[in-house]
Amino acid sequence: MGLLLTLAAVVLALTILMLAFEGKLIYFPSRVLELEPAALGLRHEEVFLVAEDGVKIHAWLLPVAGARRTVLVCHGNAGNVSHRLDRAVEMQRRLGVSVLLFDYRGYGRSEGTPDEQGTYRDARAAYRYLTEAKGIPPGALVLFGESLGAAVAVQLALERPAGALILESAFTSIPDMARAAYPFLPPVGPLIRTRYETLVKVPKLAVPLLVLHGERDDIVPLAQGRRVFEAAGGPKRFFVIPGAGHNDTYVAGGEAYWRALAEFLEALPPLA
Repeated sequence: MGLLLTLAAVVLALTILMLAFEGKLIYFPSRVLELEPAALGLRHEEVFLVAEDGVKIHAWLLPVAGARRTVLVCHGNAGNVSHRLDRAVEMQRRLGVSVLLFDYRGYGRSEGTPDEQGTYRDARAAYRYLTEAKGIPPGALVLFGESLGAAVAVQLALERPAGALILESAFTSIPDMARAAYPFLPPVGPLIRTRYETLVKVPKLAVPLLVLHGERDDIVPLAQGRRVFEAAGGPKRFFVIPGAGHNDTYVAGGEAYWRALAEFLEALPPLA
């Protein structure tokens, strides 16, 4: 009995700690930019966008001359925009697209502290910059979200028109992720404040959708990516990235990965 009580106390303590430090377990921002476009010789525009609540958000626009489409990248929960430059360069080279990288509040040079509603506001600021300041037609925009950024991109796609949506390593919800990461804890889903309820939202999508997921993803279960795809509305494609985990999708996936992206973009309705 004494051992059972001890175990119960430990589980209760861990549950309380998880709920108390919820944000620390979801967001892993880095303030240090480890690489900048100039170091790679990239043509770029550095801008600071203002979200609806006045928070300043840092972004890099990486244009390609003559590009017909622009990819708005909503990155994952760790690092900052500097850790996405290599992927952006590959997008430019292989897909012929311009790319906008932006940091959520609390990441890199962006002000503030990250939270769910804040990430949505930051994505809307990035979208507004492209459509209003740069005059890019919504139909020429491709929303790209990786991991946590997939949840952000889904919300943006529900609120604003776009030409396409690409989700990589998407999870169904934060409560589902908590259950997958901490199966030994009691069900705490209703108590978690941060939701990112992607599975609930995707049936409302009408935009062409590509869902990609690493075959060996050890952070977001492949089954969650499949559920997101199966629940989604509108025209859609699903691609399992051979041999890829969570953080090496476009490297481990190689040519097959980039071919899946290129074929998806080529199949989109032509731009006027």
